[in-house]
Amino acid sequence: MIRPQHIALIVLIWLSAPASADSIKRIVHPDGRVEYTNVKSNNPGRASSKNETVFRYKDDNGIVAYSGTRPSVADFEVISFYCYACDPDSRVNWRTTPLYSGRYDKEIKAAAEENGVDPALVRAVIHAESAFNEKALSPVGAQGLMQLMPGTAEEVGVKNPMVAADNIRGGVTYLAKMLKRFKGDTRLATAAYNAGPGAVSRYGGIPPYAETKAYVERVGILRERYASN
Repeated sequence: MIRPQHIALIVLIWLSAPASADSIKRIVHPDGRVEYTNVKSNNPGRASSKNETVFRYKDDNGIVAYSGTRPSVADFEVISFYCYACDPDSRVNWRTTPLYSGRYDKEIKAAAEENGVDPALVRAVIHAESAFNEKALSPVGAQGLMQLMPGTAEEVGVKNPMVAADNIRGGVTYLAKMLKRFKGDTRLATAAYNAGPGAVSRYGGIPPYAETKAYVERVGILRERYASN
């Protein structure tokens, strides 16, 4: 769940995604900085732009912290992960990119059945939001598999969004609310999941944000593929 709608950045700390067109690369810069990124570049040593970058460092108390602003400490890592599902210029072929079939199958089926939501749609949203990484974080606060914002997590009764089962249950509950609000229209519901229900209501349809339009289209493709998988 991307909030606000123009931020399409998801930080993935646990680098377990399978090698594919959007696999993560580790770059060690000349100054010793370490960058993890799936942002393609003709210059592999290029630092990411600030809109793509999150800094990982330890604060004065020795606690690991994350920030979109370069920290004052000397020792930090750069972690950049651009959300391909929201990038209008993504070159990923969404009809052939590897699926994550079987992951969290029990949790997805339980949450989907409880809320009357198509499990293939749930899988598609998780794929688009976090690539099935339960440790995914966004610099704006979205957490876990379905990228729950703190306010949304509280709304759906999720105390710890980083617990996969709770995150899925909460995300599906919220998705079901969007489906109900928009009378079962999957495209409008997924647009609301990405850009917020207010934006969908305000524009009377899918908001004219390039990121949201790309997201809705790709979730639809992924849903079809998961349904037939």
